[in-house]
Amino acid sequence: MTTLACRGYGNRFLPCSPLPPGHTGCWGTVLSKFLAQMAIQEEKFVSKEEYEAVVKKLEEEKAAHAQTKGLLAKETEKLQFALGEVEVLSKQLEREKQAFEKALSSVKNKVLTESTKKDKLITKCNEIESHIIKQEDILNGKENEIKELQNVISHQKQIFRHQISDFRIQKQQENYMAQVLDRKQKKAGGLLSSRGFKGLGDK
Repeated sequence: MTTLACRGYGNRFLPCSPLPPGHTGCWGTVLSKFLAQMAIQEEKFVSKEEYEAVVKKLEEEKAAHAQTKGLLAKETEKLQFALGEVEVLSKQLEREKQAFEKALSSVKNKVLTESTKKDKLITKCNEIESHIIKQEDILNGKENEIKELQNVISHQKQIFRHQISDFRIQKQQENYMAQVLDRKQKKAGGLLSSRGFKGLGDK
């Protein structure tokens, strides 16, 4: 009787091989090794359903990757556009900054110039004010001198008035004395004349 050796392999079966007469043990060893190798390959074997599932998943991942790549391209384009705008704005900002710094420098120089002018004017005004104060002090001194002179003059006027009054009184007295003397002299002269004429008549 011929011995057949068959082994299932997934949904397939390996063909049955007859064992030679008298070599059952040795052929069985070879068959065992062969079946062991087939078992290892069977462990590595992937079924159609698993394969299709993997392929489907791979296609989905490819589609998702393509979608992501498209989104990435759009976002990259947006980014490049934004970077271009940023560069334009940066250049514009730099120009405005330079213009602002130039204007600011001009304003600072103008302010410095005006400040220098203001300081000079303040110094000049202080000098004028100091000169005016000195002149006022001098004028006040002159006014005080004038007042003193006016007081002296007023006092001298009073003295002069008194002197004039005294002079007038003295003059009046002198006139009066002169008149009295004149009268006396005239009276004495009349007496002498009358006596002279009388003496001549006696002769």
